[in-house]
Amino acid sequence: MESIQAIKQRFEIIGNDVKLNRALEKAMQVAPTDISVLVTGESGVGKESIPKIIHSLSHRKHAKYIAVNCGAIPEGTIDSELFGHEKGAFTGATQTRSGYFEVADGGTIFLDEVGELPLTTQVRLLRVLENGEFLKVGSSQVQKTNVRIVAATNINMAEAISKGKFREDLYYRLSTVEINIPPLRQRQGDIHLLFRKFASDFAQKYKMPTIRLEDDAVQLLLKYRWPGNIRQLRNVAEQISVLEESREISLSCLNSYLPNAGDSHLPAVIGTKSKESDFSNEREILYKVLFDMKGDLNDLKKLTLELLKENDTDKVQEENRNLIRKIYGDTEEAIEEESTALEVLPSAPLRRERPAEPGPEDKYHFAEEIEEEETLSLQEKEIELIKKSLERNRGKRKAAASELGISERTLYRKIKQYDL
Repeated sequence: MESIQAIKQRFEIIGNDVKLNRALEKAMQVAPTDISVLVTGESGVGKESIPKIIHSLSHRKHAKYIAVNCGAIPEGTIDSELFGHEKGAFTGATQTRSGYFEVADGGTIFLDEVGELPLTTQVRLLRVLENGEFLKVGSSQVQKTNVRIVAATNINMAEAISKGKFREDLYYRLSTVEINIPPLRQRQGDIHLLFRKFASDFAQKYKMPTIRLEDDAVQLLLKYRWPGNIRQLRNVAEQISVLEESREISLSCLNSYLPNAGDSHLPAVIGTKSKESDFSNEREILYKVLFDMKGDLNDLKKLTLELLKENDTDKVQEENRNLIRKIYGDTEEAIEEESTALEVLPSAPLRRERPAEPGPEDKYHFAEEIEEEETLSLQEKEIELIKKSLERNRGKRKAAASELGISERTLYRKIKQYDL
């Protein structure tokens, strides 16, 4: 078996990142087998190299290798492209045509952007993976094929499955072995190396001196997030090579070619989440305090009525004084609250002594009083607020989240948590 270094040279793969090397090792290990492989990773990371490596190291290397971009074929014709069609199967089918699975019999088919396949085509593909059988469009005759399928996608497959856009059984058949290609921002040690390689290639192609980055420009190159990954890096290197007269590239020059370079490497999202979390915690504490106060007021009302029935006004006032000082302390505020309480509720205590056990004749009335108590559960109050806000905003989560003072993502999590 060839070494990783030999594979890199053969397929012009540049980089020494540990995750990249692990992906290449897995490709080399599964190549001699016929199991299906799913290559995952963001757009522009170079997923197309993996199926080429697998095919070249397999016993199918002398047979056909066909790469199909599933996202580029219209939904109405993709079945015909993959499986072929009979003459007269649809308007414009003037002759019988062989599909990719028939042409690549004995070889390898690379299905790029497999997550874009229509559900009807997914059913046909599942049958090929299970028993190697397929039907041409407009035909009732079953045909057999012996192909190795390597698929690739840049979408979150678990999310696509949950939304009903991709069949779960097909996913498990495709991903017998899953190979993930890391994004460029996780291969920081390879970024400058790749840029220099691209700069050298374009210098030879356009017959001009090679561009070089100044030290501060190199630092920006490494800190940038590269949302377009290697494809974007190559594009930037080509633009600078062609458009800039100076071969020494400064920080400001490089910055002009990088969209949102000033924000790309800052942990803005993390900071936002942290602030949102702190605000949420403070709000919950405030809710808890308010609910506790409301509970105290409910107790005051009941106990006031009980003590008034006993005509023990002196006892009520003494209870008020003791509990106001307990809550507020010996401050001017306590004195003011005490005065107000004694004026407004001259016989309303702020603390309730444990009542005697109710007699048989009082059990009904005792149960009735308990039922009248308003619930003090923070969770129930939160659910009530969310429901009211959603009703008021006619189910629009963004507007409801804004009204509640939380992010739309937090609201979505709460809705899911409480099964609203």
